Amino acid sequence: MATHEGPGDRRQYSGDPYRPRARPGQGGERPRPPMSRQQPGGQPPRRPRPPGDRPTGERPRPPVDRRRYTGPDLSNEETVIFEAVGKTGTATKSKDKPPLPPLGKGGVAVRTVGELLITAGLVVLLFMVYELYVTDLFSAEKQAAASNTLDGDWAKERTTHAGPADGEAFARIHIPTFGADFNFTIQEGTSDAALEVGPGHYKGTAMPGERGNFAIAGHRVGKGAPFNDLDSLTSCDQVVIETQTDFFVYKVLPYDDEMANWESGKGADPKCKGVSTLRKPGEPGGGPYSKTFGRKVVLPSQGDAVNPVPFVRPDKLPDASNTVQLLTLTTCHPQFSARERLIITSVLTQQVPKTQVKDYTDLMKKLGGR
Repeated sequence: MATHEGPGDRRQYSGDPYRPRARPGQGGERPRPPMSRQQPGGQPPRRPRPPGDRPTGERPRPPVDRRRYTGPDLSNEETVIFEAVGKTGTATKSKDKPPLPPLGKGGVAVRTVGELLITAGLVVLLFMVYELYVTDLFSAEKQAAASNTLDGDWAKERTTHAGPADGEAFARIHIPTFGADFNFTIQEGTSDAALEVGPGHYKGTAMPGERGNFAIAGHRVGKGAPFNDLDSLTSCDQVVIETQTDFFVYKVLPYDDEMANWESGKGADPKCKGVSTLRKPGEPGGGPYSKTFGRKVVLPSQGDAVNPVPFVRPDKLPDASNTVQLLTLTTCHPQFSARERLIITSVLTQQVPKTQVKDYTDLMKKLGGR
């Protein structure tokens, strides 16, 4: 039933607004639907589709619940921790684990010892880095300065004193086996300061080319490590000592296991020309050089390795005219340890004045494989 309160007022209807309009004579007219605003663009308002007018086969859409879902309030719920699945295949749950009990005296002591060990390990690691790398950089700078000074002195022909002063560079060592660019200046003395620059000459031993034993020491690890690969030398390998006026070519003596068949074995190689065992068959034990080999490992206390005749006491040395010209190189052994000393002994096989060659490279060309 519709009511009308006046012109322009909203009308109210009762009943189904979409019921078909009654035909004349069937009891009244169909009520009009409520008025709708005109849509933008001048389009007429869309008339809702009556439920009975839905196309055949179209399924009715379920009503949409537009209420906002907030979910349950979990702010006051207890936190539960699920443990790993056990052998039974089920997981157990437990509450937060209680805090660990405080350490006792024993635990504190163990923790302190562990921290001290870690600190000591870091200190050792830093020291190794310093010894292996940092000292090499410092020694390289000192070696370059010493080499420049030596070249300058030789160019000016400075010979103001009979022998070199402590720490002064007076010669240069070349080892062809280690490469054409291997060369270090040789300083007088074996002090720490001298060996930080390069190989050092044992004071009191022979000079290059002289009869007796020209002995040199050098570091094997850190501080330039000039003798790092000394243990790779073999018998008959060359070691060249360069002075202001000459090149002295030494060759490594036979090793202990090569002595028996040296003459018919490796000694017959042209590369080993001028290298002998230094043994004298007619003398007891083979003569004064019976303990001399190309390679030997001794204790640090055996300083007689650099004697004029290695390992022979000074009071039993032969006459100077019966000694040979030797070169002895010493370094720590094994690598990274000072427990022993590695001794490499060579014998002079050739002396070449610098007036006969242009430089060390020219010398190697002329010597060839000898």
